[in-house]
Amino acid sequence: MRSHNGEHSGSRRPPPSYRRAAAGTALALGGSLALVLATQQAWAIGTPVDLGTAGTYSVLGGQTVTNTGPSVLSDNVGVSPGTAITGFPPGVALGDTHSADAHALQAQSDLTIAYNDAAGQAPDESVSGDLGGLTLEPGVYNASSSIGLTGTVALDAQGDPDAVFVFQVGSTLTTASASTVALLNGAQACNVFWQIGSSATLGTNSTFVGTIMALTSISVTTGTTVDGRALARNGSVTLDSDVFTQSACETTAPSSPPPTVSPSPTDNPTGSPSPTSPGGGGPGDGDGTPGGPGGGNGSGNGTGSGGGDQGPGMLAVTGPSVNAPLLVAALAAILAGVGLIATGLRMHRRRS
Repeated sequence: MRSHNGEHSGSRRPPPSYRRAAAGTALALGGSLALVLATQQAWAIGTPVDLGTAGTYSVLGGQTVTNTGPSVLSDNVGVSPGTAITGFPPGVALGDTHSADAHALQAQSDLTIAYNDAAGQAPDESVSGDLGGLTLEPGVYNASSSIGLTGTVALDAQGDPDAVFVFQVGSTLTTASASTVALLNGAQACNVFWQIGSSATLGTNSTFVGTIMALTSISVTTGTTVDGRALARNGSVTLDSDVFTQSACETTAPSSPPPTVSPSPTDNPTGSPSPTSPGGGGPGDGDGTPGGPGGGNGSGNGTGSGGGDQGPGMLAVTGPSVNAPLLVAALAAILAGVGLIATGLRMHRRRS
């Protein structure tokens, strides 16, 4: 026997209006969650590359290492399976020299593993042409062919000292003279990796950051500063009056930046504007090496001029975009859920 509302007396199922409203609520909540996920920034998936023994080298070659002029290497120099290391002196390696010994052999083995690790990471973004003028978020950047650098590319860690930048270059890497890889907001040279499918050439008086892992050869031309390493698997590394350093790798978030100090009246007694272009200049070397992004010039005391607004040549930060398919599905689910809720309420009013 049925009750007056059409339900079995022994099984009190909720009326259809309630069921529709409940289903609509669940659908809308699910759609809202999907909407949050779709509009969240897709964080980079780059992971640090373990260099093993190769990480103790400033320069490692496969066939030869050749130096001209007073280059200074902060760490080891080595070659394997080749044997020739020439130009030291006048070059100076503050670490050890390893020519086709067990240490260099192990370093080459570890370099191969590291190279394959970097090459195998899933890319976040494709790049091509010239990196100059870009500001890049942490992530894995893939170039199917050759890549160049004219001017400045800025790597922005967004306050995360563990942020990783991996560049997968299918063929060659060529940087122009006086080009710069700049680090922003806690980015660190120890977390920047360049996996090069052929050879790399760093232009004269350029400032480069990160570990180069080249399948073939690496040429570091006159007056270049590298905060990192030049590691060649099969070919040679050539140097010419270059400086290699390896900055310490911090693992804690950087503190707030120090307050900007206004220049004293004697800094610019005429009151005329500085001839440098606008932008935040990075540190300059004592020999007048250009400062960081923004066009600041290096002064004789080793400081870069600059400060002020971001240079006009900077482009917006690039990175993964919103998940469009998930966004559309989320909005559809929310609308369908709201529709079911509205239908349930209308049915309930009619029953009342």
